[in-house]
Amino acid sequence: MASTENRSKYFDNAKFILIFLVVFGHMISPYKDQDKILFTLYTAIFLFHMPAFILISGYFAKGYKKKGYLQKTIQKILIPYFIFQVIYSVVYYLVGKEKTLEFDLFQPHWSLWFLLSLFFWNLLLYVFARLKWVGLFIAVIIGIGIGYIDNVGSFLSISRTFVFFPYFLLGFLLNGDHLKMIVRAKYAVPAGIAIIAMTFIFFGLGFPQDAVPWLLGDTSYENMGGMQISDGLLRALQYGLTLIVVFAFLPLIPSNQYKITKIGERTLYVYLFHGFIIKSIQAILPNSISENYLFLLAFSFIVCMVLGSYMIKKYTKPLVELKI
Repeated sequence: MASTENRSKYFDNAKFILIFLVVFGHMISPYKDQDKILFTLYTAIFLFHMPAFILISGYFAKGYKKKGYLQKTIQKILIPYFIFQVIYSVVYYLVGKEKTLEFDLFQPHWSLWFLLSLFFWNLLLYVFARLKWVGLFIAVIIGIGIGYIDNVGSFLSISRTFVFFPYFLLGFLLNGDHLKMIVRAKYAVPAGIAIIAMTFIFFGLGFPQDAVPWLLGDTSYENMGGMQISDGLLRALQYGLTLIVVFAFLPLIPSNQYKITKIGERTLYVYLFHGFIIKSIQAILPNSISENYLFLLAFSFIVCMVLGSYMIKKYTKPLVELKI
């Protein structure tokens, strides 16, 4: 991470790995309850992959005060959300998942919550960035407190917006020197490998089957099994554990140029389109495919490579960014 070019390669490599984990996590989701290994992979991945993605997004939001930043955010985040919300509504109706064709722009379909929350996180910077580290403390308190509101949920992605906002704000507050201290620390790589390994072992041995909603952050404590006063403490512990794993993951990212590095620049296209492929292949293939771990990994990797290719970006950019 010594140069700007190396930092760019580093983050592009990180984004590729994270988008691969997103695709792979969605690929194995329907099979996780019947397979202990897939359940362990799913839960461990969902503990840190979106927080890491969100933290990196916050790191690159430092120009929020610049002229045209908000307009660019609307163009690159909010407009794609509206476009694909409509597309998903039509697709769900055609495949019979929805009985009527309705265009509800306030209830994000599937993975589109991230775009809506990302837009709101950028807006929240105008308030919280001024408060700096005090703002982070307040964001954590709000993220914990939002779970006590019974009817909080996916409407406008409110729950996820506030639950995951501390990661975005932390990424914004971190600078290059902070990241160098984390990534280039003397024992960062072996410590990172050990922490990641222990996380998978811990989740494999003891993660409760009914605790998956805690990783998703999309509903209240009440809807996750009955609200207890201590639930706020559990979310605080989750924040801590997640950050430990995220910071263990960051030193493992290479800064060299690979074929996957360019794909890391186009993760939005992978994120927006992979759902159509994943849902289609899951409908076609038998459930026994869950036993073929190599196929699940390879297929997820191919999806990332194809959807992140130059050709996909070239021909879908008018749709994604509404540039006709």
